[in-house]
Amino acid sequence: MSSKNLYFIPMKRLLYIFLSIIAILAIGVICCNRAVINTATDRMYDDVSAIPYKRVGVLLGTSPKGRSGNPNVFYIRRIEACVALYKAGKIERILVSGDNSRTTYDEPTCIKEDLIAAGVPDSVIYLDYAGFRTYDSMVRAKEVFGLSSFTIISQPFHNERALYIATRKGLDVIAFNALDVQLRRWQIRMTVREWLARTKAVLDVYTHKQPHFLGEPITIE
Repeated sequence: MSSKNLYFIPMKRLLYIFLSIIAILAIGVICCNRAVINTATDRMYDDVSAIPYKRVGVLLGTSPKGRSGNPNVFYIRRIEACVALYKAGKIERILVSGDNSRTTYDEPTCIKEDLIAAGVPDSVIYLDYAGFRTYDSMVRAKEVFGLSSFTIISQPFHNERALYIATRKGLDVIAFNALDVQLRRWQIRMTVREWLARTKAVLDVYTHKQPHFLGEPITIE
């Protein structure tokens, strides 16, 4: 066998191994995505009049501003959805779970101010400042705020992932879909990002990952 053939055999094997790893990872991501979708089936609602009553709604935070500095439409739609549920009597208390990891960034307080401006009483709003990730928000709703049943409020793609996490944590949850935002220029990137986030969520559930912070119990009265 020539030295040329000896050189190419290992390269072919490496390529085969590399492609095999890529295929396994792709199958894993697809399976995780399917698991999330299956869990959310028949648990999400678009119509305020059709959704069952749950005493507490957990509103998942996002940045009030987009990267351009303009108002974040995802944020606006979540506020509108939460207000609609409250005014329809479908929820009585609101737990706002968002990121306050630095002093210059405070999602929960900003959301609370906008809820109050929309007519929601201050007294029914509770804040979770350590909802850094969806996983943290769901676990903290159970472990810190003592919730076993609630309505999740966000966009459909986000609700599916939150429902998967909460259900696997033994919670009795449903979700209300805020109006989705169709941004074609971001669609592919958002889809890839969400599929990877779902894969991470499945791994977090199966490894029993803990949130960044827990802390003392807080009662939602």
